[in-house]
Amino acid sequence: MNPLKHVLVICFLLPANPFFTTQSAKAQAVETVMPTSVEKELIQLSKEKWRWMSEKKVDTLAALFNEKAMFVHMGGSMTKEQELNVIKTGGIHYKHADIQETSVKLIGNTAIVLSKIRLIAVVGGNEVTNPFVVTEVYIKENDRWSLGSLSFTRLLGQ
Repeated sequence: MNPLKHVLVICFLLPANPFFTTQSAKAQAVETVMPTSVEKELIQLSKEKWRWMSEKKVDTLAALFNEKAMFVHMGGSMTKEQELNVIKTGGIHYKHADIQETSVKLIGNTAIVLSKIRLIAVVGGNEVTNPFVVTEVYIKENDRWSLGSLSFTRLLGQ
């Protein structure tokens, strides 16, 4: 190998090289952010909502769901009354939501809760299991959180 090529190769591999340093910094940068008390409150509220849905606690859910709430499923969207009715009649029985990851983003008096879940449900008499990312939008009014939207996005190949 040409001596000049040796020097170029060595210079490229030295830690002082900006490319090498940037890559190392990226590989070592692991940021751990602890949730705030409001974020913890919303994560807990979301977990309770899944339990209430599995237990068909329609009255409790009615108090949580905003009057203008929208629910987006794989087969279409529903109003608050339609969602409560489908839970009450067993049209969809949310048996168990295995929550794998949850994050919260706060924007003023609005919170967006994203959860990666594996949902076991009975739909039309058939038990199904689906992986979803669920988007929940909560609005804080009069010091109380209400659910304004719940949307299911099915994850492919999982």
